[in-house]
Order: sequence, then C-alpha cells, then structure tokens
Amino acid sequence: MSSVTSAADTAVRPLRKDAERNRALILDAAREVYAAQGLDAGFDEIARVAGVGVGTVYRRFPERADLVEALFEQEVDAVVARAEQAAADPDPWRGLREFLSWGVEAQAADRGLAQVLALAGHGHERVATGRERLRPAVAALVRHAQRAGVLRGDVTELDIGIAVAMISRVGGTDRSQLRERYVTLVLDGLAVRRDGPSPLAPVPASEDDLACIVAPARGR
Repeated sequence: MSSVTSAADTAVRPLRKDAERNRALILDAAREVYAAQGLDAGFDEIARVAGVGVGTVYRRFPERADLVEALFEQEVDAVVARAEQAAADPDPWRGLREFLSWGVEAQAADRGLAQVLALAGHGHERVATGRERLRPAVAALVRHAQRAGVLRGDVTELDIGIAVAMISRVGGTDRSQLRERYVTLVLDGLAVRRDGPSPLAPVPASEDDLACIVAPARGR
C-alpha cells in the first residue's frame, strides 16, 4: 500500500508545482495588465502576457472577482493603513498632503487599484471589507486636519477621494512631478488660510497629459 501511495504522490507533485507556477504567472500578468488597462482587460490578454492558455486562467480563477480578490486584497489594506497613519500624524497638514501625494501616485501606477477603490462590485468579501474600512479612515484624517484648523470645515472624505482619483489620471506613469503640481493646487484650495500661493512644480502640462484624463491607458 505504501509503495502505491508513494508512486501516486510522486506523480502528483509535478502537477502541483506546475499549477502553482501557472498561478504565479497569471497573477504577475494580471497585475501588469490591470495596472495599465484597468479591470476591463480580458482574460485572453492576461493569458497572452502570462504565456499560458486562456483555459488555464479560467481554471485558476473561474470569475474575474476571484482574480481581483487575489490581486487587490493586500493593496486595499495598504491604502487603509496609509490613511490611518496619516490621521495619526502629529502634523495634520503634513499627514493630509502625504496621503494625497501617495494616493495619487499609487492610483496613477495601477488603474486596476483605482477602479477597485472607486467602484463597488469588484472582488469578493475581503476586498469589499477593506474598501468599507477606507472611507472612515479618510474621514478620520479629514477631521484631524479640521480640528487643527488647517482644513476647510466643509471638506468631506469623498472630496479627498475624488481629488486623488482625478489627479491620478493626469499624465503617464513618468509624470509624477506634473501630478504633484496639481496636488499643490488642490491643497491650496482646501487650506483654511495661507500666506500666499504655494510654489508649483515647474512642469508644464501638455495636450497629451490632458488626453490621458479621457484615455488613461494612452502612452503607458
């Protein structure tokens, strides 16, 4: 009996290794494809980048939500953690600015993450739970800055989320300085008071940067 079991185990192990290798290839490919194209990208494109058959993708992840859950659960948790860290900053304005700047670049680098954060219905329960934790975390950051008297009292956590989402669409992945220019402009508008206009990053926008807002995958 033991010799039969041993032979069967030996036969099965390579298949398990192949399955795990394919899963890793699919996740790496999906991360690349979703980052550039967003969650509307098809499994056929993911399979092409992974170098596997599309049937293999469906066997590992029968639904798109399964793949989104595997890719984005930890990323959503990381966004929540950054918001909580910013809300705990003893300098409320610095915390707000750093969260905006980080959030803009995180979403600019990953269109899939931006969609997961903005739209319900992507992923399963674990992603949904992380997304539900994000709004109160950003609300705490907003209240922290408002209690310190540095942020307008009529600003809400959704204002911050919308600002991050909009600025993240400006330019390609190599245009972080340009996006920082708009972070500064938005923060000047959110501040209760300031001595004068904040200095802007000396990076002029181009028509291509404007086009990225409508077609964010362009130029990536």
